[in-house]
Amino acid sequence: MTRIVVVGSINMDLVTQAPRFVGPGETILGDRFLTVPGGKGANQAVAAARLGAEVALIGALGRDAFGDQLHAGLAAERVGLDHVTRLDGSASGTASITVAGGENQIIVVPAANARVAPAQVEAAQSLIGRADAVLVQMEIPLETVEATVRLGHRLGVPVILNPAPAQKLPIDWLQLARYVTPNQHELAILLGADLHEDFRDLMRRSPCPVVLTRGGEGAWYGDGGDPVHQHGFSVEVVDSTGAGDTFNAALAVFLKDGLPEAVRKACAAAALSVTRLGAQGGMPSLGEVDAFLRQAG
Repeated sequence: MTRIVVVGSINMDLVTQAPRFVGPGETILGDRFLTVPGGKGANQAVAAARLGAEVALIGALGRDAFGDQLHAGLAAERVGLDHVTRLDGSASGTASITVAGGENQIIVVPAANARVAPAQVEAAQSLIGRADAVLVQMEIPLETVEATVRLGHRLGVPVILNPAPAQKLPIDWLQLARYVTPNQHELAILLGADLHEDFRDLMRRSPCPVVLTRGGEGAWYGDGGDPVHQHGFSVEVVDSTGAGDTFNAALAVFLKDGLPEAVRKACAAAALSVTRLGAQGGMPSLGEVDAFLRQAG
């Protein structure tokens, strides 16, 4: 069984469905409200577990009602929680999400996620050393992201860095990641480049291999040469929340099959995820991905 370690955030998503996004000072009536488990770390952990991997999560939760619900939900998804710290005097992270017309707007309050420390990553060294891949995102402190990339490189374990929310990163440790997985906007910010520069030129200049997501167009991947395109899959979009997390999880789980096949399966998994509401609610099983690809040919 593939072993995946995820280092990242755990949030409760507060989701409002609305006919459209509101403007400043405006009030409209929404269609539906729900609380849904989320956070990039938790999302990627759940997605990887549903795709058949043995998954362990490194993160933090507050000792509050949301923390209790999130901990129980992750356990029910068979995600290993030995390295998820419960913090006194801290709330659990939240994300306020508005969904309209298949798109979303998100405001994240990190709370306990801001206290995920490099020491937690170092304490999990033996766990990381046995992993087939490590996933890390940027809803936790930057020094913890760096510690994850450096430890994975030192142990010879591939680290997939999902640079979201995007910011410019130091090249000296960015180049230690096995793959970086931005969208076009995130890649430009990551490299400190012009937001309007052609993404293929940016990919060629990246200090580490890039797997770039392009929504319904699919993904592009490469390592300094001409990027290769993997087409997307046509589906009816209900909610795009969590599609990127599903993509990253699938990429990690199927990396053992080679990068082209991993990207193809990641595009399929992401396409399936947008056909249902909620980040984790839309994440497919391994059987669903296989059936979808058979049908798609």
